[in-house]
Amino acid sequence: MITLPGGFINSYYSFLEAPYFVGWGTLALINAGLAQGKNKSGLFWFLISIFLGPLATLVLVLLPRA
Repeated sequence: MITLPGGFINSYYSFLEAPYFVGWGTLALINAGLAQGKNKSGLFWFLISIFLGPLATLVLVLLPRA
């Protein structure tokens, strides 16, 4: 069995800390509101934003208002 040092595991999972989740979730909510302002589905863009984050924001900003 291969064991890894504790420091590696702690640094690898450091992206799971609360500030990243809070920021990512806030961005997803902002994107949902931005999408609804452009007559797009807020729920769809919220879910896309969970996975793509800032890239979804860029796409939403560049989309024309429909």
